[in-house]
Amino acid sequence: MGCKAILLSPEHHLSPQAEKSRYILHNNDVNDAGYIRFVQPVIEKIRSDFSSNSNGLDFGCGTGPVITSKLKKSSFKIELYDPYFKPDKKVLKTTFDFIICCEVMEHFQNPLKEFQLLRTLLKPNGKLYCKTEIWKDAIDFSNWHYKNDKTHVIFYDRETLRWIKENLNFSSLEICKEFVIFSV
Repeated sequence: MGCKAILLSPEHHLSPQAEKSRYILHNNDVNDAGYIRFVQPVIEKIRSDFSSNSNGLDFGCGTGPVITSKLKKSSFKIELYDPYFKPDKKVLKTTFDFIICCEVMEHFQNPLKEFQLLRTLLKPNGKLYCKTEIWKDAIDFSNWHYKNDKTHVIFYDRETLRWIKENLNFSSLEICKEFVIFSV
């Protein structure tokens, strides 16, 4: 089984400065009702899967960690990491009950390395919650809006997700309507 991912050729990747400038334009405001609705299914799933004494990591939190903000109001303990906006790598030296990776995995320039890291950061019975758009053959890729973001460098389909599960030793994969869960 191949992974069937679609990757942007590295010579087309943005420079780190251009990438950061683009991320600053993202409007992930903790008070934006539309964005809160967009991420609410992930918030609800984490609340149903874990108690508030669980520890989490918002990996690639960006400028506005909306999911983290909402979960902290329910007493969840969550660390933040983002290579541009919260680059403290000390948080990557511990393990977590769950990791949030919301609208991040499509930015992975080295996806194998990133998923290996995420897998090592999960405690036994831990879960990785990923939110991204999954491509399928029915999508007209040349006109797909999601690929038009110049910071999106990899696109996953269901086979890609199964490849990650199998090759990185996750115990299960759940592909939900709005997000994906990898479990240890």
